[in-house]
Amino acid sequence: MTMRGLWFEEFEEGAHYKHALTRTITEMDNVMFTSLTMNVAPLHLDEEYAKTTIHGQRVLNSLFTVALIGAFHVPELTMGTTLGNLGYDSVKFPNPVFHGDTLRAETTILKKRESKSRDDSGIVWFKHLGLNQRDQVVCDMIRVGLMAKRPTEGAAA
Repeated sequence: MTMRGLWFEEFEEGAHYKHALTRTITEMDNVMFTSLTMNVAPLHLDEEYAKTTIHGQRVLNSLFTVALIGAFHVPELTMGTTLGNLGYDSVKFPNPVFHGDTLRAETTILKKRESKSRDDSGIVWFKHLGLNQRDQVVCDMIRVGLMAKRPTEGAAA
């Protein structure tokens, strides 16, 4: 059985999903991602500096949080049916993420519409919420995705 996401036609406005995947954030995640993306902010890399900040410890690189929360939905919603991201209408980080936090995600379908330039796809607005082990929201974002329509009969699936 091949795992696939939903076709454009299958998305329902207001549908809410609590994704099964979770992930505990490690120091290595933060150091590797921050180093790979050349973000040299001491808030992410320097424990002694971070002790002097309002957080008292290193904070996870927020772009890692976006990437992780933005991926938890893939297996059940967009695997093999997405044609790409069109953008992010908003991204907010109400609470910081620290090494050792375990994150999970929920997605709500805000709206959808037919593509004006493509017959084979439509546009879906996703609200992705990232939560930590204390159910605090750590990432609240609205993502816009181009989603494939169900193939017509005779077309390759």
